[in-house]
Amino acid sequence: MKNIAALLLAAGLSRRMGAQKLLLDIEGQPMVRRVAATCQQAGLSPIIAVLGYEADRVEQALAGLPVHCIRNENFSTGMASSLKLGLTALPADSDGALIVLADMPFVTAEDMRAPCAAFAPEQGRAICIPTYKGKRGNPVLLGRQCFAALAALTGDQGAKPFIQKNEDLVVEIPAGPGVLRDIDTPEAYALYGDV
Repeated sequence: MKNIAALLLAAGLSRRMGAQKLLLDIEGQPMVRRVAATCQQAGLSPIIAVLGYEADRVEQALAGLPVHCIRNENFSTGMASSLKLGLTALPADSDGALIVLADMPFVTAEDMRAPCAAFAPEQGRAICIPTYKGKRGNPVLLGRQCFAALAALTGDQGAKPFIQKNEDLVVEIPAGPGVLRDIDTPEAYALYGDV
C-alpha cells in the first residue's frame, strides 16, 4: 500500500465570493471542514492544510480533525506558493500527494480513493486525474517524482502546466460529478443544493 498524503489547499483570498468562502455552511458544517473530513474518510494520512487568508478562522473550523495546519505567508501571490509550501511539509515517506481544493465540497471519499487505487508510478501512472463525462477535475494525485519540478511553479497556477508537459505519466479515473464542482461565487453557493 502506497503512502498517500492529502494536501488541502485552503489559502485563497475568496475574491469572487466577496467573503471567506471556506467558512460557508455546507450541510451544517463549514465547507473547509467538510472537505477535510472527506479526506479523513478516504483514509488519507497525513492531511496537511495550507492556510493563508483568514488563517485563524479557517484553522478554528478544522479544530478536532486530524489535520496539520501550516501557514503560507505569501498566499496573496497565488496557488503556486501554497502548493510548493505544502509539498515541502510532506513526510519523507509520502509516495504521493492528493492535491485537494478546499472549495470543492462535493468530492466524495470514493472520488479520493479511486486515484489512490490507480496510482502506480513504477508502471507509469504517477499522475492520477479524476474525470466526469470525459472532463478532467480535482483532486489530482501527484507522485513524489513530480515534486521537484513543481517547486518551479510561480504565480496563480497549480500543477496544470506541469501535467500538460507530462501526459505520459497521466492516468484518468472515472469519478462522480463532484470532481468538477467548486463553490467560488455567490451564484455557485446559491445553487449548491442542485447537485
